[in-house]
Amino acid sequence: MIRRYSELRALSTFEERFDYLRLAGIVGNSTFGYDRYLNQILYHDAEWKRARNIVIARDNGCDLGVPGFEIFDKVIVHHMNPITMEMINARDPKVFDPEYLITVSHRTHNAIHYGTDMRSIKGPTVRTKNDTCPWK
Repeated sequence: MIRRYSELRALSTFEERFDYLRLAGIVGNSTFGYDRYLNQILYHDAEWKRARNIVIARDNGCDLGVPGFEIFDKVIVHHMNPITMEMINARDPKVFDPEYLITVSHRTHNAIHYGTDMRSIKGPTVRTKNDTCPWK
């Protein structure tokens, strides 16, 4: 299954988008093994940085691009479809195409890859009057 942003954006809730992207991988399985240096080179590439900035702006810095799920710590631009060493070496356009990328938080990124249950991902906190005031 090839995951696409154009399909993802038709899903309105965070849960639906998460289920669409979940890979249910296993912690410790190597993606690149000894060739991991290649994806580190990729993430310092000017073309990648341009694509990353476009995706973050498109998604308004929100987790899975869902309004109300703003990311206030490290922003990750996630490849919706796993990339390979060959794709990086060939500079496959799919590696840089926003149609195959989405903005996620670190927690959501790990949950997508390692099968974490959605209940561990908390949505926005609903604030109430005086909820941070211990003497009221």
